[in-house]
Amino acid sequence: MLEVKCSDDYSIIKSLFTEYSQIKGAERCFVSFDKELADLAGFYKDGAILVGYEGCEPVGCIAIKKIDAKTCEGKRLFIRPEYRGKGYARIFLNSMIEQARILGYELLTFTTKPDVMKTAYELYKRMDFEETGCNDGVVSMEISL
Repeated sequence: MLEVKCSDDYSIIKSLFTEYSQIKGAERCFVSFDKELADLAGFYKDGAILVGYEGCEPVGCIAIKKIDAKTCEGKRLFIRPEYRGKGYARIFLNSMIEQARILGYELLTFTTKPDVMKTAYELYKRMDFEETGCNDGVVSMEISL
């Protein structure tokens, strides 16, 4: 059973984020990655990083980054390959949405690359994220909270 919770265990978070950054085709999602890893607490200030566990084993993550007082961005949805296909992405997304509401945000934005992350993109659409634009293969999406 998956338990998703806010985390400040930066060694686990760095490990999951780094593993995610190795996905072929996702390189453009990690433009200022070194800065982000160097100061996770600052980068996600007024947001949150959620880590999911099966027992004691970290299986994935998702993060919330403040954009402004009413808007946040969902980032870094990653599930380790051996844990995929169990419905965990939906659990992570619902946990992120719930946490964004708790933090007082009204709008949650997300970007994705459908060519690289087709399954995730389809899930976002099924969960009522609206497409707001597309630029060079990167789709912007949002959901009202």
